[in-house]
Amino acid sequence: MLTLFKKIFIWWNQETLGTKIKTIFFGKLVGTDSFGNKYYESKAGKRWIIYKDEIDASKIPIEWYSWIHFTNNRIENSHDLKKYDWQKPHQPNQTGTENAYHPNRNNEQIKKKYKSWKS
Repeated sequence: MLTLFKKIFIWWNQETLGTKIKTIFFGKLVGTDSFGNKYYESKAGKRWIIYKDEIDASKIPIEWYSWIHFTNNRIENSHDLKKYDWQKPHQPNQTGTENAYHPNRNNEQIKKKYKSWKS
C-alpha cells in the first residue's frame, strides 16, 4: 500500500502515476543512456526523462543534454558519440554525499610553510 501511495503522490521517488500514464499513451521511447535513464518524446515535441534510480538532473550525460534542451548541434543526431581515451566517464553531482571533495577529509594537521608574526 505504501509503494502505491509513493507512486501516486511522491514525484522524487521515480515517476508518478500521471507520468506513467502520459508515457504509456503519448510517449515514444527515443533511447536510453549508459545509466539506464530512458528518454521519451511526444508527438507535440515535448521531451522528458524517466530516471532509473534517484532523480537527479546532473545524471544526464552530454550525449543527451543537448537533446533534452533542444540544442541543435551534431550531438542531437547521434547519441553514440566516440569517446576518447582521455575522457573521464560521466559522474552525477557528488555534493552532499560521502564521495564529495573535501580538502582536509582526514582531519590531518595542515603544515604551514610560513610563521605568523603574531604568536
